Order: sequence, then C-alpha cells, then structure tokens
Amino acid sequence: MNSSQRVVREYIQRGYVERKLSNPIITPTRKTRVAAYCRVSTKEDDQLNSYAAQVDYYTKYCASKPEWDFVGIYADEGITGTKRKRRKNFNRMIKDALDGKIDLIVVKSVSRFARNTIDLLSTVRELREKGVKIFFEKENIDSMDSKCDMVLNIYASLAED
Repeated sequence: MNSSQRVVREYIQRGYVERKLSNPIITPTRKTRVAAYCRVSTKEDDQLNSYAAQVDYYTKYCASKPEWDFVGIYADEGITGTKRKRRKNFNRMIKDALDGKIDLIVVKSVSRFARNTIDLLSTVRELREKGVKIFFEKENIDSMDSKCDMVLNIYASLAED
C-alpha cells in the first residue's frame, strides 16, 4: 500500500473487512496569521523616521511571505514601552491575539515590544499559553523556545535601564 492510500475497516458481525481507498482525506492548511508591532518612544524627528521605516519594512516583509496571512501593523507612536496600560495599539494587538485572530507577532526587538521586565514576561507567557508565537527579529528569539524566558529576562532588564 502506498502513502496515498488509506485503509478503512468496516466492521461486520464477526470481524472486519479492509478496503483500500486511493483518495486520501486532505485537510486544508490555514496560513499563519501574522501581525507586526512597531513603536517609538518619542515624537522627535529621528524617532518618527524610525517609526515610518519600521511600519514600511514590516508591511512589505509580512506581505512578501506567501505562507502568511498578513493581519496588519499595530503601532504606537511617541509612547514609552515601560507601561503597558498606555499603549493602545499594543493592547489591541494582544487582545486580538488572545481572541485567536493572530498566530504570530513579529517585532524589531525586545525593547520595541516592552521595556518593563514584568510586562514583557507576563505578556509572552500569556500569549504562549494560547499558542501565539512572538519573534524578536534583532535578537533572533522565538517565544515558543523553552529557553527564551531567561534570555528575554536579560534583554528586558537591559531595555529597562
């Protein structure tokens, strides 16, 4: 029997009969729903240029991946990353992810995602429990990696300073 065949057992009174089917059941795969998060902490010109560059880069990057369904950019402009409660679009992104609308969040760096160790680790863990992955591009960290919490703790501590 080749790999494209399935065996179906039909139970009858005293046993079963095997029947080979040549058309396997194929379940369609869903594309990974991806969002990007961008943030700058001040409204100074160089920061605003960085903000525009982040938004442009991640829009093109995510849209270029055929295996991804690009959900969109979530961005906070001129807002510090030290307090989660003030970051309107960050909180909207987390809610959307927890509601099952996002499978993967890509972000430039740990410091763009959060500058508060407790907020960072609690958010990463909360999303991980729901199966949502975060990829920190600069540090090449995948939040689903079992060792990432220790590394994130170090980066978050540096970002907090």
